[in-house]
Amino acid sequence: MGISEKIKEIEDEMKRTQKNKATEYHLGLLKGKLARLRAQLLEPGPGSGGGGGSGFDVSKSGDARVSLVGFPSVGKSTLLTKITKTRSEVAAYAFTTLTAIPGVLEYEGAEIQVLDLPGIIEGAAEGKGRGRQVISAAKTSDLIVMVLDATKKLEQRTLLEKELEAVGIRLNREPPNIYLKPKKSGGMKINFMSPPKYLDEKMIYNIMRDYKMLNAEILVRDENATVDDFIDVIMAPNRKYIRCLYVYNKIDCISKTYLNQLAREPHTVVMSCELDLGIKDVVDRVWEDLRLLRIYTKKKGSAPDFSEALIVRDGSTIEDVCDQIHRTIKERFRYALVWGASAKHSPQRTGLNHLVAEGDVVSIFTK
Repeated sequence: MGISEKIKEIEDEMKRTQKNKATEYHLGLLKGKLARLRAQLLEPGPGSGGGGGSGFDVSKSGDARVSLVGFPSVGKSTLLTKITKTRSEVAAYAFTTLTAIPGVLEYEGAEIQVLDLPGIIEGAAEGKGRGRQVISAAKTSDLIVMVLDATKKLEQRTLLEKELEAVGIRLNREPPNIYLKPKKSGGMKINFMSPPKYLDEKMIYNIMRDYKMLNAEILVRDENATVDDFIDVIMAPNRKYIRCLYVYNKIDCISKTYLNQLAREPHTVVMSCELDLGIKDVVDRVWEDLRLLRIYTKKKGSAPDFSEALIVRDGSTIEDVCDQIHRTIKERFRYALVWGASAKHSPQRTGLNHLVAEGDVVSIFTK
């Protein structure tokens, strides 16, 4: 029996199993096995006959990567053409894009790589269509833009989320607040910071044993942690927590009432590529959700250089700024002077661990 058949068998068993207190341990083990098999299916080992297809070997470049994900013919290629200088083939039939088409979005001094990925079909998580390649590319993104057709049923979004969820992509979520450290000996040590609502020692022990992890230290810090959360911690190398922006296209074809409803949903923006409506809103939200910071440099005795910004991620330090300038600078680093929102007083003398903020001006002093 192949991996796909095993996955189908477990899914069918889970559907048949009634959810109650008596079956929760059995269902927990089935979820663990399902997660392990899906990881094997998408990232097969040497000699397993799997692997990616051609045309998806797009090197990551620029200050961030954004992937356009969606069903065929929802407007991904048109959006790429509108916001970058790249022309992606557009047609009125499905599967126009058969490979990953990269483009560069220039915004606020940053260069953001945008990938137009082939349309996802139902079953992509099991390798149907070009599902493996599409999802592997999406996993390397800093932001997923899910392009949806506003004239279609809302089930399209649910189906896409289900496909991404099945391969370990967690949208707009933070990693579970659970500490797990495998050990070579000593058995299993399980602790809870507060009584959990959905987990207990027996459940954790059974799942760990099924994964052949018999020696480990575990601390569950979140009382609302679920079996799925715990499996995600075990499968951490196969999990990616990525922000997602839902973009509804073709709003010129729906009622104002429905448009107002869509526009008010969390993590959502609406547009019409056909009429050039809301394109700038999409670009602005992409920048906002990427959480990039612009940092400006200043040479001793000179005015700050506002003509070109260094682009760093939210949560970056002076050390990251040094790496952006040149990787050898921190080896000769003495101190930095910082002007701006992150400074307690201007200028503030700081070390490498100082957290920078949007618009900061930084002057680096070396030995």
